Amino acid sequence: MLLYCNCCLQPPVIRRPPTVVCYICGREFGTKSIGIHEPQCLKKWHNENDMLPKHLRRPEPKKPEVRSLGAKGFYDLDALNEAAWKSAQSQLVPCDICGRTFLPDRLIVHQRSCKPKAAK
Repeated sequence: MLLYCNCCLQPPVIRRPPTVVCYICGREFGTKSIGIHEPQCLKKWHNENDMLPKHLRRPEPKKPEVRSLGAKGFYDLDALNEAAWKSAQSQLVPCDICGRTFLPDRLIVHQRSCKPKAAK
């Protein structure tokens, strides 16, 4: 049963808990679990990067620095998430044939089936 606000007969707004974007993989995590996820994600990133051919290896992603706001030192969560998303997207590598971007290990799989477009 959905309850409505008495004053305006509209359903109540359901707020999502705040999430933080991982600067390595680009996935969203809760504010409590991001601290657990990031070290594990970076370890996984190193393992996968070390297995790539030398020409596809990337430099280690660096955690973006976002300046704190106000005297209380709170971070602007939107700015932090935007910087983390851009960092994760910078890890993608374009396909030489079609230009789409992939994680390096997925690019190898993609290039097996990617064909140049036929001229008309």
